[in-house]
Amino acid sequence: MDHNHSNNGTYNSSNIQILEGLEAVKKRPGMYIGTTGPRGLHHLVWEIVDNSVDEALAGYADIITVEILPGNVIRVEDNGRGIPVDIHPKTKRPSVETVYTVLHAGGKFDHTSYKVSGGLHGVGASVVNALSEYLNIEIHKDGKIYQIGFEHGFVKQELTCIGETDKTGTRVTFLADPLIFVESQEYEFETLRNRIQQLAFLNKGIRFSIKDLRDESVNVHKEYLYGGGVREYVEFLNAGKELLHPMVAYFEGEQEGITIEIAMQYNTGYASNIYPFTNNITNPEGGTHEEGFKLTLTRIINNYGKNYGIFKKDESLLGEDTREGLVAIISVKHPDPQFEGQTKAKLGSSDVRRVVSNIMGEGLERFLLENPSAARTIIEKAIMAQRARIAAKKAREATRRKSPLDSLGFASKLADCRTKDSTKSEIYIVEGDSAGGSAKQGRDSEYQAILPLRGKVLNVEKARLDKVLGNKEILSMIQAFGTGIGDEFSIASARYHKIIIMTDADVDGAHIRTLLLTFFYRYMRQLIEKGYIYIAQPPLFKVQQGKFVEYAYEEKELEVILAKLNGKPVIQRYKGLGEMNPEQLWDTTMDPSSRTLLQVNLEDAMEADMIFSMLMGEDVSTRKEFIQNNAEYVRNLDI
Repeated sequence: MDHNHSNNGTYNSSNIQILEGLEAVKKRPGMYIGTTGPRGLHHLVWEIVDNSVDEALAGYADIITVEILPGNVIRVEDNGRGIPVDIHPKTKRPSVETVYTVLHAGGKFDHTSYKVSGGLHGVGASVVNALSEYLNIEIHKDGKIYQIGFEHGFVKQELTCIGETDKTGTRVTFLADPLIFVESQEYEFETLRNRIQQLAFLNKGIRFSIKDLRDESVNVHKEYLYGGGVREYVEFLNAGKELLHPMVAYFEGEQEGITIEIAMQYNTGYASNIYPFTNNITNPEGGTHEEGFKLTLTRIINNYGKNYGIFKKDESLLGEDTREGLVAIISVKHPDPQFEGQTKAKLGSSDVRRVVSNIMGEGLERFLLENPSAARTIIEKAIMAQRARIAAKKAREATRRKSPLDSLGFASKLADCRTKDSTKSEIYIVEGDSAGGSAKQGRDSEYQAILPLRGKVLNVEKARLDKVLGNKEILSMIQAFGTGIGDEFSIASARYHKIIIMTDADVDGAHIRTLLLTFFYRYMRQLIEKGYIYIAQPPLFKVQQGKFVEYAYEEKELEVILAKLNGKPVIQRYKGLGEMNPEQLWDTTMDPSSRTLLQVNLEDAMEADMIFSMLMGEDVSTRKEFIQNNAEYVRNLDI
């Protein structure tokens, strides 16, 4: 197709503008979808799904289906009104064509067609079109079936009516452009399923389904419909945890055109997990909705405690005391949300704070009055948390010695590195003294520090901060890292930008690794978020034949090495790091030019939270089930 001429033979400025818009998207796709890696690829799906969700929120659709077809083609279908096919007044082209070829042309800017919209900046449809090898749309509307097809963002098949129908709705089928998504065009079913389930929780009464049809022999199909919405979300997140009160507290309401839905329930644990959303998009850094929630929670609980004589004279709780063991979802639907910064990480709209405060204040007050036994247990837990906080403050002061190397006979443990440049330094956390000794001798002391752990690391999932700070192993880590802990944590003070967990490749090693990751996740989460935490991969086998020596990191690798060698090589299986001499440990596991490190990342905090609660919490049956379902992954537990 000749791109210089539009199909009706005239070539005018509106066409040039369209071309420039979509060309800009192709030149700098990252500006529109964040990245052309796997995350950006999946983002294409959400842009189209969001349009269907908007149609459902406006009250016109209640079934949304996502299918992954063979060849990683995506098809999204809804039973809404169908995208308009009439001629658009500005572009003089069919509206559906305009929506899919002009940036910012969705029905999201005039607030008449959609009251709220999750789509990012309303650029969705046209961006997906620009970044697709092809995109086809079938529309059922006004008794007719219409079709339109695009290639690389340009109209390939004009809008045509192809038959009669008694349904309404839209079906979009597209293939991501392999020239743009060079890294991979492979969709991860679990990533899509997870988000589809989340959308079902956040939009009650809409039926979502996801099908993976890539492999004919296994037809994977999941369907989600939650009448209780975020109330069911909290139940789902608290599954397998010991609950403080049986009923989920739920408040909803609308003020000033803003709809608020909040669900909350306490468990007997010590972590606080509050998940805020705006128009179905998660806001990991919180914002005005979370601030409103926290202030209201503290105010209402303190009022109740005072009015019912639960507190001693002049006693009152701080915000963090009232949040211990809390799981909460805050879902805001806002017609025109303001965010801080480019990403949607933090909501900035100040009106939301007030609306959350009004709706939740009244709701929570009523919940506590109607459930006096729950109210008392919640407040007693908060008072316990307050005592622990005061004890932790004393313990924390003990960890605040000026030099990280003086107190608690600590100097003998940490073998620090010489460089003071934290971006170059790395610290190995090693279990046991013998491995610690090898590591100290084998390391490059210019930039590698070694911290051997002698005793057991505490399972922080079952302990409050004051107890956590009483654990010697944890104290030595806090002091070595220099970042502080909990509320006082500061990533800028990190003394090492690589923190490497080096444990044996056996069950005990895996357990220690999980204990350490649980501690980092609960008390120093930013270390994981910033990608500072790594897991060392020591070899499992050493193969020697004469002067030839090679190491294998897994069984498969061993087979490959043995296939190359004839005769009878000597195979040594390493049970632990202590069996390696310093030189071997350096060559295989610590030398940056030859080692393998797994970087621990945190794609989804919510998912990670559930896994840690399950692996390290009280409920044995869910843990068993998890380990059975994930047996192949548990061998090299990589979260």
